[in-house]
Amino acid sequence: MEPSATIIDEAIAQKRSLPGALLPVLHAIQDALGFIPPEAVPRIAHGLNLSQADVHGVISFYHDFRSTPPGRHVMKLCRAEACQAMGSDALAAHLKRRLGIEWKETSRDGALTIEPVYCLGNCALSPALMIDGKLRGRITATALDAVIEACRRDGGQRDLASASNPESAS
Repeated sequence: MEPSATIIDEAIAQKRSLPGALLPVLHAIQDALGFIPPEAVPRIAHGLNLSQADVHGVISFYHDFRSTPPGRHVMKLCRAEACQAMGSDALAAHLKRRLGIEWKETSRDGALTIEPVYCLGNCALSPALMIDGKLRGRITATALDAVIEACRRDGGQRDLASASNPESAS
């Protein structure tokens, strides 16, 4: 059995008795693998007595679930109104232009996947982003460039929370 199949089966076994088990199962799989592989859909459907359409529908409905492997780092840039008012639209354009990719894509070097998110709860320090689960605020184009360079340099080994950020929030 492939390692991913083992992880999928373990997640189903551990979470199936929870009310609304589908979301906890999906989160457990994504936490372990970084994404929900297509072969997980029939295994989950069978294990939770759901249709494959039900499982696929939940995966495709929630923006946080991925069906493809992410880059070594995942950056989520806030697109909510407070961050937009403080310049996140310009940061988004800069980010996509600098990396040559669109939302939910991964840079050619595999260093960075970028995703839009609609509120990180860091409005007082907007514009905000999250890099590998770590919240950062008052992001400028210069700070954004420093994060991109850190992602490219480190090969996935460093904590990027402090990369040239004048102000962070956690």
